[in-house]
Amino acid sequence: MKHWLWGLLVVIPALLGGLVAVVFWLGWLPNSVAYLRADLGTLFLLLGLLAAGLLGLEWWRWARAERHKRYFISQLQTETANERHEFLRRLDHELKNPLMAMRAGLANLTGTSLEHQQQEIIDSVETQTLRLSRLLADLRKLAELEIRPLDCAPVDMTDLLQEVVSMTGERPEAEGRHLTLTLPQVPWPLPPVSGDRDLLFLLFHNLLDNALKFTRPGNTIEIRAFEDGARVVVEVADTGAGIPEKEASLVWNELYRGENARGVPGSGIGLALVRAISERHGGEVFLRTRLGQGTVFTLRLPAYQK
Repeated sequence: MKHWLWGLLVVIPALLGGLVAVVFWLGWLPNSVAYLRADLGTLFLLLGLLAAGLLGLEWWRWARAERHKRYFISQLQTETANERHEFLRRLDHELKNPLMAMRAGLANLTGTSLEHQQQEIIDSVETQTLRLSRLLADLRKLAELEIRPLDCAPVDMTDLLQEVVSMTGERPEAEGRHLTLTLPQVPWPLPPVSGDRDLLFLLFHNLLDNALKFTRPGNTIEIRAFEDGARVVVEVADTGAGIPEKEASLVWNELYRGENARGVPGSGIGLALVRAISERHGGEVFLRTRLGQGTVFTLRLPAYQK
């Protein structure tokens, strides 16, 4: 039953009692005096029944709360188990492909005598090995985030973003992209953020790396930062392929690879790391996207308080 209905049921007897009392006080009905008499045995019996009723009501409320709590825990355990199953399924899929390629390459290597074919197979095995190494490294980073204590200190966001953008612009994948960084200068620069500089660097590196993967030469990638009250807001926007609406809420899951990610290198851990790092810093991250037009990732972090 809803809370307001319970409140109404509690108030109704008081209203009825007050209405009857007013009727007697105004003289509309004879206001006689009533006396109740009872022996001590009956009085204690009534007091005992009243106490038992109150205790029974309290026990019923406690039992009801416990049932709700057990139901909530059961639902949470079920959701966790489902998420774990889905994660393991994606992990199995991610590991299966490179391992099969490595096994096929090694099998072909033993059956060929041509030097250039051997080199191609060795290169393929090396590529898959590096892919597995990166995947395991990213999974380890994600696991460590849950228990790793943050080395919090004031982080100069202007300096951090300039460094990330500079490093990104030097990468071969950035060739042909229009990469811009917009930072406030007047009347004051961005305030610092309290956090772990290495983790925040990884966060923005992953966002820019994601933008590079899903844009083409001629596309634009913009990084915009500004102060919003007690928050520092950073937006990473691109004019890339965009994300299908049905996948927009799934890209944060570990190892999730959408339709547009087919054939694009990556482990499927980058955005999961972004969300985990953001949450560890008391921030939030969300996205807006339009298929065929682009995507905007918005990160909001608490500004450093002296």
